[in-house]
Formats: sequence, structure tokens, C-alpha cells
Amino acid sequence: MKRVNIYEEASRCLMCQEAPCTKACKTGDPARAMRAIRFDNHKLATRWVADCSDADLERAEEACIHYNWPIRLKEVLRSIHPDDVTGDYPSLEIDFCGIHCENPFFLASSAVCTNYEMVARAFEMGWGGVFYKTICLQEIKEVSPRFDALHNSGIHGDFYGFRNMEQLSENPVDMDFDILHRLKQNYPTKIVVASIMGQTNEQWVELAQMAESAGVDAIELNFSCPQMRLEGMGSDVGQNPELVAIYTKCVKKAVKIPVIPKMTPNITHIFHPGLAACLAGADALSAINTIKSVTMDNEAEVSGRRTISGYSGRAVKPIALRYVLELSSNDATKDVTLSGIGGIETWRDALEFIQLGCSNVQVCTAVMQYGYRIIDDLVLGLQRYMAKVGVTQLKDLVGSKIGCFVTPSKLDRTTVIYPLIDRERCVGCGRCEVSCSDGGHQAIVFDHETRQPRIVGTKCVGCHLCRLVCPAGAIHLSKRVVKKEKAE
Repeated sequence: MKRVNIYEEASRCLMCQEAPCTKACKTGDPARAMRAIRFDNHKLATRWVADCSDADLERAEEACIHYNWPIRLKEVLRSIHPDDVTGDYPSLEIDFCGIHCENPFFLASSAVCTNYEMVARAFEMGWGGVFYKTICLQEIKEVSPRFDALHNSGIHGDFYGFRNMEQLSENPVDMDFDILHRLKQNYPTKIVVASIMGQTNEQWVELAQMAESAGVDAIELNFSCPQMRLEGMGSDVGQNPELVAIYTKCVKKAVKIPVIPKMTPNITHIFHPGLAACLAGADALSAINTIKSVTMDNEAEVSGRRTISGYSGRAVKPIALRYVLELSSNDATKDVTLSGIGGIETWRDALEFIQLGCSNVQVCTAVMQYGYRIIDDLVLGLQRYMAKVGVTQLKDLVGSKIGCFVTPSKLDRTTVIYPLIDRERCVGCGRCEVSCSDGGHQAIVFDHETRQPRIVGTKCVGCHLCRLVCPAGAIHLSKRVVKKEKAE
């Protein structure tokens, strides 16, 4: 019997509310352990089942309500080796545009933070701060349905891409600023940022001054919402460096607290509006908002009609990282403080944004899928990573990978890394041969009798398509070597 792939099995977990498996176990919390695995913390998972016997886990497995077959809890949790990181974990405290934060994890301005009760609950669970849902002076009326998602075929609940047509806060303006005031009063150690959007200089100033009067820590200027129904708002502003500069400057003159323009990705070069904001006095930049997109599911129609709207979720992370890198690596904007947004779901996702220059990260879509509870694994995972690599201050990781990035002309083209097949893991499916034959360099031969692939070194170029398509994780990297000269 092949050994269980713990991440594959954990991905099947429904992440139940008041999980029946944990209720049946009694001596531990297998549901929490599976959640740790799901969010890239498998080494920590055993702490929630340390006192469980095999019988306890078997009872938990019998109680599993998965619609197909029970999660193999005992097999998964018994296959995890003890954690090799011991000792105390470092603090995640960090300063963000002059504001001291208990950790870098904030709720992004969105549906995950639309009222006092929601944000208060998130604070109680450990989130460091909130960029509250954007406040404007216009009347907001939303559509139904307003969300759509992209799943793997036939799999529901766990989507990799998310489209939304939601705009800004539907609350009365005074109500929202009262909520912000109460949040800051009742949670003084948490960071409360008001996100605002105006249509004229006067509106931007009015909203900014109301935010400052409410006692918030900072103001985010939403220059980037992709689905505003009124012209001259949202991404219409973020695509225009001149407007970005004008509105940023007028708000900076009107308030004393930090001002943070939020950048749109719906532009070829984010650097231009980013530079305009910096020259106008911005204290930090948020990047990115959602990406303009179209989905075609009939169930997402609004009275038979559709529109272009914002795309988010784990699928947008590489695009978000590209825009963050463009801001952090350019000499003119490299010193600006950054708040990273876009596809952050695990601590490792957050780490990537931090390594490219962000001292703060915002999360939305993952919270919409899995709830505020993911903060536990975000915090623990990042702390464990820091302990493992010997970093004691989170600020030391900020921008640590920027230097790894160069222009294509500076990449090493004289060496190659060949793929290496792990025969113990290989299940003989032949997927590597199919992809290499039809989408690569015809460098894999598949023996149909033994069901074993073989790499032909004279044809292999080290593209690693085979490694990426292997469903068993049986293809790895070998050592980098100098390329052999081709015979003329």
C-alpha cells in the first residue's frame, strides 16, 4: 500500500464547524490538526493529537461526515515525524509606516470587515489589524448574486479563483466612522485603518478628516476598486498618475495620520501611479486590489446580464507579487513601505510578500473561504519558519529576496539541472512521458512493460515540465552542471 499523501488527504477535509471528528475523539482535536496540515503546518499538527490513542483517532475517523469517504485521520497523523524546531518562537511584532503592530496580518478592505461585530471577533482571534471596508459619500446598492468562483472540475467549496462584483460599504457614513471609533476604543492595541473613496478633492478631504476624528491609526485611499458604477472613482483614479498625485496630496495636507494609497493592477506599469503617490507624500502603498475579469457561469448572472469585475484568490498571487516587486525594486520607490495583498492563504504566501518588501499583508478571499480562524496557522507557521532559519525580528525578512531578481539577460544560461526520478515514489502513471512528448522535448521514454519512465539525457534540456506534472511528486532536482557543447 502506497503511503498517504498528507497534504492531498488534508485537502479533502471539509474543515467543519464544531467538527464531529473532534467531538468523537475527546482526548484531542484532530480537526485542528488537519487544518494545520491544510495550511502548510504539518509539523505542528501532532501537538493537537499528542495524547490521542489509535482508538481515539479511529473513533474520530468513524465520525467523519465527508460526503464520499472518511478522511484517513489515523494514517495521516501517525505518519508525521516529530517537529525538528524546538524552543521559543520569536515575536511577529513589526512597525508599519510608523505604527507598531503585534503581527503583520490584517483583514483587507472587503466583505470580511463590514461591521463592528465582525472585526471585533477577528481581533479576539488574533488578527493584528483591519483595513475596514471602503467608506464613500455615495449611496451604494449591491447586486445579487455578487460572487462567482473557479473550482477544479467537480470540486465544490475549495476555489482557486474568486470573482466579486461588490463595491463599497452600504452602511451610512456616520455609522461606519462610529464603528471605527468604537473598535479603536475597545481594542487599543489593534490597528484600525479607514479605507475611503471620494469623487472630488472635497470629498476625499471630508472623508479623511472624519476618519482622523474617529481616532483611526491610518487612512487607505482606495484608488483601485474595479467595479465602481460611477465614473471618476476606483480604478479610474488608480490608472491616472495625475489624479493619484492630486488626491494623495490633498488628503496629506488635510490630516496628520499616515496616508496609504491602494494601487490597481489594472494597468501595465504600477510603478507610474506608485511613484506619483510617493512624490505626493504617501506614507505607504497597498498593492494590489482585484484584477478585472470575466467568468461565464450562468448561475452568476444578474437578471440575465453580466459585467467585468474583480478577480482574487490564490490564482492571482504571482501577479500580485510581480507588482509588489516592481515597486520595491525600482530605485525611485524602493524605500516606500508596502502592504501586500493578493492570494494570501498560508503563512508561506505571506512570507513571499514580506521577502519582496512588504512589512504588512492583507487577507480577504481566504477568510471568506475558511474564516478568521486561519490566523492561528498564519502566525504559528511564520513564527516556526523564523525559528528554523534563526531570524529573531520579522523586519529582517522584509525585502530579503529582492536581490535574487534580475532581468532575463542576466540569468545563467551556461548550466542545467536535470530532473531526477525517485523510483520509490514513482507509481508508473506515465504522465511525465505524455507531457514531455507533447509539450516538451521528447526526452522521456516510457517502458510499457515495467511502467517505468527513463530520462534521455541527450534530449533533456532541464525545463522541468515533467517534475511539475508528476502527480506523485516523484521527480526532483539533481545537481546543477555545466551544459555540454552540442556537436556541430
